[in-house]
Amino acid sequence: QVQLVESGGGLVQAGGSLRLSCAASGRTFRIYAMGWFRQAPGKEREFVAAISGSGINTYYADSVKGRFTISRENAKNTVYLQMNSLKPNDTAVYYCVAASVVGVSTNEYNYWGQGTQVTVSS
Repeated sequence: QVQLVESGGGLVQAGGSLRLSCAASGRTFRIYAMGWFRQAPGKEREFVAAISGSGINTYYADSVKGRFTISRENAKNTVYLQMNSLKPNDTAVYYCVAASVVGVSTNEYNYWGQGTQVTVSS
């Protein structure tokens, strides 16, 4: 099993920045791809970003490309999401995910965190 715990959410004004963190525990962290999804009120859960186990390959949704950066520190079993130039429509609950391979669909990830709220005010 893999346990994922997110932190770093909060309230920020449009144009501001936040950094989300996700600490993993349980099975060997290095073999897992990690990622972030988000879900806004009344909307389906959507892919945000993902990173390979080595950290070399990263993937982003078009809506966040150029503004968000995903990274990981395998020594700390932690993945990060640096979010810059935040917009009101980035408001959502952000979920950390883990899987054995990188993917962009919800059904490709079998481990999910509880989520952390990000609210961007206009």
